[in-house]
Amino acid sequence: MNDVPTLVRCSWANPANPRYLRYHDEEWGVPCADETQLFEMLNLEGAQAGLSWSTILAKRENYRAAFDGWDAKKIARYGDADVARLMGDAGIVRNRLKIAATINNARALLPLIDECGGLVPYLWGWVGGEPIVTPRSASSPIPARTELSDALSKDLIARGFRFVGSTIVYAYMQATGMVDDHAADCFRCRDPRKP
Repeated sequence: MNDVPTLVRCSWANPANPRYLRYHDEEWGVPCADETQLFEMLNLEGAQAGLSWSTILAKRENYRAAFDGWDAKKIARYGDADVARLMGDAGIVRNRLKIAATINNARALLPLIDECGGLVPYLWGWVGGEPIVTPRSASSPIPARTELSDALSKDLIARGFRFVGSTIVYAYMQATGMVDDHAADCFRCRDPRKP
């Protein structure tokens, strides 16, 4: 007999997919203060548009290799030969618009770093430096976007970023822990009212 209690997770955390389960348990909703990871996730969320997140997670290591470990300064210098190389890389999503957006986002990031000090101070300034905790019942739907994601999306677009619509930005905020949308009964929920 197994006396180990089963952890309660958000309903979307697929126990049949270990990579997806690990993502839920160790990353989604965890506040991120790493510049490289924030840049990576911004671009991966954009790459996911129209696809499943499990597809992107399966390609994540390939993305890291293809995009120089998410070094924005290197990516900002990419030219036509790099685009051709990336379009031929079966390990990533070979969508010309998404590849161009990633290169463009690296170029847009550099002035943001000069102005704000980086993605960490810029992004976390939008939430006052603390995650927005919104515990929901297991049956309560998670919004696709909010007024905050609308505003952040608009600002990112004005700064020249691409593939950063409000729905993508809200998913990004969840992924990087700016918002904690874990279900109230999920073991990862940080609801201060939880016993």
